[in-house]
Amino acid sequence: MDLKADRAPSNAAPCAETVGHGSSKGEGTKVRPAQTRYGQRAAKQKQIMFPVDLPALQESELVSSAQIYLSSLDGRPHHECYQSSSKPQVKVAITAGNVRQLQLFEDDQPPCAVLALHPPEDQNQVLALYVQDRWWPLDDVLRTSSQSRSGLVQVCSIMERVVVFLLSQVVERPLLGEVSFALHPRTESCKVLWRDNQAVGFYSVKPKGSLCDGWSGCCYLLPVLDTLLVRRSSRRRGLGLQILQDFCASFSSEEFLGVAAPLSASMAAVCRKFLQQQLELRERLYEVEAPGGWSQRRNIWLNIQLGRYSPHSRGEETRPASTDTVD
Repeated sequence: MDLKADRAPSNAAPCAETVGHGSSKGEGTKVRPAQTRYGQRAAKQKQIMFPVDLPALQESELVSSAQIYLSSLDGRPHHECYQSSSKPQVKVAITAGNVRQLQLFEDDQPPCAVLALHPPEDQNQVLALYVQDRWWPLDDVLRTSSQSRSGLVQVCSIMERVVVFLLSQVVERPLLGEVSFALHPRTESCKVLWRDNQAVGFYSVKPKGSLCDGWSGCCYLLPVLDTLLVRRSSRRRGLGLQILQDFCASFSSEEFLGVAAPLSASMAAVCRKFLQQQLELRERLYEVEAPGGWSQRRNIWLNIQLGRYSPHSRGEETRPASTDTVD
């Protein structure tokens, strides 16, 4: 999808629409009847670019662009609107009442937020994000045209951190009984899982020696897989196993590795399948409470054998907390 909000002519009807033409036709490309066949082929061959593929923004640029646009909303014509090209089509007026700021990070000093467009009746539904000086549909912010983004890729840019934010806070709304993710710190070590040019999951790590919080001064005593998510549409494909394998391989020199407690029922199932295949890791993988001293570690394979992750034995602890994935 490629959706734009442009200023309509002065004689346009209220909420006159400007609709993008879908990602399959290329960004900003209109194929007009008068074009030659060569021109049509060239338009189709034009590489599609998504926010994560564009030249990297600095955090300060993202914030200042949002603030400038937000301050200009009151003076903009009321016939500006956003309309999706996907079905069912949604048309929303771009007004100050339909735009809100989404805080990206746990630590809000300095503040960093992105602008989100929502329908008047539901402020929690995000239709589009304002980045790179234009409105982008949510699905496009989670897409890439880069062939190098395949599999698990370390998060480096501010737009990649926006992708992690969307996956953890916006795209996968918690179902009944699930626990929401907390916002990540701006320096969190994360990897995004890219599959078929889409972001389908992520995981974050608390490295050994990193601070457990902002007030106690305690540091993690071992690397800990802190949060993990695979989108519902991509589950049951072995991606949870892929993430767990990548985490263990990334810290192969460490004697012990942790997974943040408490394990959800789905995460326990992934660990069971993983450790059935990786016998050498059974003595190395622990469920961990910060900072990860021996009194705060429980061997995952031993607990599986003892049946401590079954719904009847754990009760409310089977609800997803810091980790949430279904393999």
